Parts: sequence; structure tokens; C-alpha cells
Amino acid sequence: MADLKKIMEQLSELTVLEAAELVKLLEEEWGVSAAAPVAVAAVAAAATEPVEEKTEFDVVLKSAGPKKIQVIKVIRQLTSLGLADSKELAETADSKIMEAVGKEAAEDAKAKLEEAGGVVELA
Repeated sequence: MADLKKIMEQLSELTVLEAAELVKLLEEEWGVSAAAPVAVAAVAAAATEPVEEKTEFDVVLKSAGPKKIQVIKVIRQLTSLGLADSKELAETADSKIMEAVGKEAAEDAKAKLEEAGGVVELA
């Protein structure tokens, strides 16, 4: 049997171009493709990992836009804050209007704020 440690040491000394050439030669000699097993392994790994869906969102006002007064009114409706606090949120970039709310509530708030002219992001 070949000395695997010696082969590993020789392979680690190859440049990227030499390694690519070696892969090409091995593919031609043995009639295989080095890319296929990697792609299959990646798909298999992705299929086995459960995807956790986000359940809580923050509604972030990036900008009040040109209709600041309408946006302030919507902020007051959504949060029950006073006029001064709502105005401060509207004038401050990246203000969290709502924190840790459900998906439906966040999307509803986003739609209302955007309809009023605000630029909103769900985080």
C-alpha cells in the first residue's frame, strides 16, 4: 500500500494551478468528475438541515419620506405613543416602530407605513 502520509504532504505542496491540473488529469484518466460528488454532498447537507422560520420581527422605519405627517399619524395608530414621541421616531433614521411582533402584525404595520410614504424594513 502507498504511503498515504507522503502523498498528502506532496499534495499540500501543490499550487492552486497544479492542483487544478491534477484534478483534470484524474478526471480524464478515471472517467469521473470531481464536481458531481461535491454538489450531491451540498444538496444532501442542505436537505438534512431543518430551516428555522423567523417568528418575531422588528418594524424599522428607515425614512419618513416626503409625507412625514401621514407617517407620524400611522406611528401613533400602531404604537399609541403621543405626538412628540411619534414625531421623534419619524425624524430619526432606523427607528424601531415595533419590536418582536408576529409576521402578520409586522407586515400589516409595514404596509400602513409604506402607504403613508415611509420607507420600512422588517428585521
